[in-house]
Amino acid sequence: MNNFAGIEDEFAAYGSASVLLQSIPYDGTSTWGKGADNGFSAFLDAAENMELYDIETDSEVYKKGVHILTELSVNHSPEAVFEETYRVAKKMIETGKFPTFFGGEHSISIGVIKAFYEQYPDITVLHLDAHADLRADYMGTPYNHACALHDASKNTNLIQVGIRSMDSCELPYLNKEKCFFAEDIYGKDEWMQKSIDMMGDKVYITFDLDALDPSIMPATGTPEPGGLDWNTSIRYLRKVFEQKNVLGFDLVELAPIKGNKAPEFLVAKLYYKMLSYKFMLASK
Repeated sequence: MNNFAGIEDEFAAYGSASVLLQSIPYDGTSTWGKGADNGFSAFLDAAENMELYDIETDSEVYKKGVHILTELSVNHSPEAVFEETYRVAKKMIETGKFPTFFGGEHSISIGVIKAFYEQYPDITVLHLDAHADLRADYMGTPYNHACALHDASKNTNLIQVGIRSMDSCELPYLNKEKCFFAEDIYGKDEWMQKSIDMMGDKVYITFDLDALDPSIMPATGTPEPGGLDWNTSIRYLRKVFEQKNVLGFDLVELAPIKGNKAPEFLVAKLYYKMLSYKFMLASK
């Protein structure tokens, strides 16, 4: 496997890397558009064609080191994927490096989030998504992508942003005070600080790419109209990273579209931007 963004081996080696990148190419519970299991390779290809100087932060965060771990390829059952992602996430947290995860579909986040809240019981989970993902179970399992944040809703301080689709069965698990629906935040700014003020100091971010509007992110399993735009998203993320201690994040649900490389390039930029915010803002 190539190094992230084609960086030199000295920045990609495990020993010198500040960042760990774990691919979990699981697409076993998605129910409409398939292809999230192919997202990571498309993401890596796009990253190799990305400029590594970030204008906004005046930095080259890749020099902090990004090491790609061996792909997590368990896929024979949702339960097995949950157990394996939980185990691997626990090990990554224990390294003291900055853990990042790349789906796959959103069910991969269930085990990861559990590992984080067991290590940090006071953690806030910031969930950016088009869908509430609060079902207790779906299609016979609690480890379905439609259940991705159910466990977090019971065990963490869950903040949800960009939601614009849900089932009525999820309402009992929805905290409306901490859910910032897409239609309510469109064209506004005050929700950003309001949501941040609801967070504790420690934050884990789970970013389902369908939180973004299909006009810029059509390459997802369920592209919902009315989503976040690029500049709004990165302004918000910058505020979160500036004010809170982000302990890790995942990006999920990239399902590449043949002949359209723009979405995967966006995801590469988003990943790199989030690293730039994590490591470079504090040093300015």
